Amino acid sequence: MMDWLQLFFLQPVSLYQGAAFPFALLFNYLCITDSFSTHARYLFLLVGGGALAVAAMGSFAVLVFTPALCAVVLICLLGPRDVHRWTFLFQMSWQTLCHLGLHYTEYYLQEAPSTRFCITLSSLMLLTQRVTSLSLDICEGKAEAASGGIKSKSSLYEHLCKALPYFSYLLFFPALLGGPLCSFQRFQARVQGPSSLYPRHSFWALTWRVLQILGLECLKVVMRWVVGTGAGLTDCRQLQCIFVMWSSAGLFKLTYYSHWILDDSLLHAAGFGPESDQSPGEEGYISDADIWTLETTHKISLFTRKWNQSTARWLRRLIFQQGRTWPLMQTFVFSAWWHGLHPGQVFGFLCWAVMLEADYLIHTRANLFIRSWPMWLLYRTLTWAHTQLIIAYIMLAVEVRSLSALWLLCNSYNSVFPTVYCILLFLLVKRKHKFN
Repeated sequence: MMDWLQLFFLQPVSLYQGAAFPFALLFNYLCITDSFSTHARYLFLLVGGGALAVAAMGSFAVLVFTPALCAVVLICLLGPRDVHRWTFLFQMSWQTLCHLGLHYTEYYLQEAPSTRFCITLSSLMLLTQRVTSLSLDICEGKAEAASGGIKSKSSLYEHLCKALPYFSYLLFFPALLGGPLCSFQRFQARVQGPSSLYPRHSFWALTWRVLQILGLECLKVVMRWVVGTGAGLTDCRQLQCIFVMWSSAGLFKLTYYSHWILDDSLLHAAGFGPESDQSPGEEGYISDADIWTLETTHKISLFTRKWNQSTARWLRRLIFQQGRTWPLMQTFVFSAWWHGLHPGQVFGFLCWAVMLEADYLIHTRANLFIRSWPMWLLYRTLTWAHTQLIIAYIMLAVEVRSLSALWLLCNSYNSVFPTVYCILLFLLVKRKHKFN
């Protein structure tokens, strides 16, 4: 389990993201000095994305280039009403086929997947975000539709110029391997307008991010030692399994935090971060790593909104706001599909949905009855601990790669924490129906 995480995030992706930093700074410098045209900027980002894909993925880069090309063709051929439906179906079908290839390698052949193939799947998932975000923007009239462009009598050069912004957006190198989802409107504004990154603001912002990454890496060394020297789920006993779950989930979270901050730094270096007068929480820009909130919240609902924030907002827009019946369950089912439908992912995301429903009812009921300050402090402490342990349980379920490891988790003392919320959910729903 730990080997998979290091394979997927630590070693390869962070290395390639770090190698892209000089080119991100170069792009931003050329924008500041207004050294090249808008088309040249689009080409710089596109060629950089292609080069980074080939370097990181090798021949598997074709699995990313092909759906990007097909998405642009669909955008240029279809009208605003149909573009989202067909691009969504094609992109998710392609991504599912690639995930099935991973299932075949892991479960049928019983072989470790290729590092480059894992990076490709990660990039493909991010591409799905950008494709569906762009198609929704076109469908809702937030972005200009290119339908009819190929059918018109314009020259080939004009067709390519119209398609270039879409190609560049889907494959631009600062967001190819990671980073918060950047909308197409924001992408266009940054490419076509002057850079918003000022040298002094940039230096201190990037320095602070580097210090954060160094701090997280030091904590990861400590947590890796704790996890490596202690017992695992296979040989832990009773309450010891709770510490094993908490420490393992802590290592996972530290890895995600470090990776998200690095991705955010790359986007910032390229000029796609927040403006100097804009806070990171505004609608135009959202960072994935709100570490303080994630580690101090006593509500699963708040943790869900803040964990990987740009993805959470994308899922809310794509699925939750479109769903008419059981939108919450639809959102988590789709999230399991998008992640690859591994057994642990299916179980983990369904468990997350149930815990979220229980969280809403528990805190709503508590707000009505808890009045005194000491009781409120006790309530906050207990719900914080319970929330963090439930999140650790869900995280381990999602990250495990086999049914045997999932069974060890479910058969341990750790299952007490989600079971308590399930019982409270049943009692509160029953009481609610009886009251109605």
